[in-house]
Amino acid sequence: MHAEAESGVDLDTSDVRTELSQDTIIEKKTMRSRRAFLGGLAATAALAGCRSTPMSVEELGLSSFSASAAHHYPIHGIDVAKYQGDIDWHAARRAETAFAFLKATEGGDRLDDRFHQNWRGAAKAGVPRGAYHFWYHCRPGHEQAKWFIENVPRQRGALPPVIDVEWTPFSPTCTIRPPREELVREVGEMAEALERHYGQRPLFYIPIDVHRDRFVGAFPNHEFWLRAVADHPDNVYENRKFRFWQYTATGSVDGIEGEVDRNAFAGTHGDWAKWLKAHTRA
Repeated sequence: MHAEAESGVDLDTSDVRTELSQDTIIEKKTMRSRRAFLGGLAATAALAGCRSTPMSVEELGLSSFSASAAHHYPIHGIDVAKYQGDIDWHAARRAETAFAFLKATEGGDRLDDRFHQNWRGAAKAGVPRGAYHFWYHCRPGHEQAKWFIENVPRQRGALPPVIDVEWTPFSPTCTIRPPREELVREVGEMAEALERHYGQRPLFYIPIDVHRDRFVGAFPNHEFWLRAVADHPDNVYENRKFRFWQYTATGSVDGIEGEVDRNAFAGTHGDWAKWLKAHTRA
């Protein structure tokens, strides 16, 4: 995952994000814009055209398949940002890239330079793809949802949106770590707004430390994409099942020069077909 500070400085997201006093968010302005945005969402909800996607294994009829190592899972994909450069999506598809998550937005004013190029290229090559948003701890959730919605198409065949929440100690603009109640509330507000707009319940990408510090037990009705490069997620996350497992940041895939994040889907080929049918936008 990669982040860019709202100041425009490029950052590597293994650890990044920003220090800005919460006092800079003026409460009256925030509440006015929040009410206006949520009012707009009420109008667009009727246009979404589909109900929220089912999440549970029981609803989808998925198997209980599990494996002790990433390479034992049959379905693999990637996540990319502008740092991967030009991608030959047809080559990636031929190399059995089954899905891709594309960096789209960050905070309330950053758009990945290659998002639209990757969005079109993956679709043209037949790679199921979804967009992810890098969370900015110094903006309220409704503002971040508005920015994502302005930039990510509501398009047939898209995977559910993803909200990527990481600590960002090296950001030049916002290194705060909001308390659990505040963070869960604001992330939840963004998730609800995206679900209303796209008709798909967002996934959460949460690294080990953020999950341990703030997310244990939170969002039981959402699916999670977890990062664990040295162990199995079941061994390092407390009480959290995963739908996607990011198991390396140093993978290689045909069509991409250099290293790329690799991810496994938690299920069989049959499970993937069911999940994909239920979760892609109709």
